Amino acid sequence: MTTPPRLTGDEIAKRLLGSAWRHEQGMIVRDLVFADFAATIAFVNRVAEVAEAYNHHPDMLVHGWNKLKLSLTNHAAGGLTETDFDMAARFDALFGQTAAQPVDER
Repeated sequence: MTTPPRLTGDEIAKRLLGSAWRHEQGMIVRDLVFADFAATIAFVNRVAEVAEAYNHHPDMLVHGWNKLKLSLTNHAAGGLTETDFDMAARFDALFGQTAAQPVDER
């Protein structure tokens, strides 16, 4: 498997325009708030299924009882690549399909 090329700062900024994701310490990050703990964990499990299918895994931090922080970067490339933004779009689609319609926290 070939490692995709790292994106430049300008390329990252362009891809983040109008996005719920932000650039933070070499990663793209999104914070989410759900109705309850069970909804948070259900979403984590759905993210894990997608991540496994594409072999690109986010860092996931469940905190509080209903909050999730998703972080993506490409460790092999040493920074952000197009793959990270592709995965972010997949996770955004999952978020949009969540039955409880969680509240996005920014």
